[in-house]
Amino acid sequence: MKAIINIALKNGVLDSQGKATHHTLDTQGFKEIVADVRVGKQIIMELNCNDAATAKDEATKMCEQLLANTVIEDYDITIEA
Repeated sequence: MKAIINIALKNGVLDSQGKATHHTLDTQGFKEIVADVRVGKQIIMELNCNDAATAKDEATKMCEQLLANTVIEDYDITIEA
């Protein structure tokens, strides 16, 4: 099973990387196109699980314990066979 985990700052948390990227895109001629930028991270891992429910449960534990700072970050998990 493959787990795809997307982690991003929660709404309301200052995203300095997103702001810097947005500013640079503005100066590169994309001011009229780009309304906002949020920068996050994606983690892709292969899991030794026999079913999607178990894989999602294990990936959730990993996020809660290590991968995401749940005080300031949200995460989303997609499981692929």
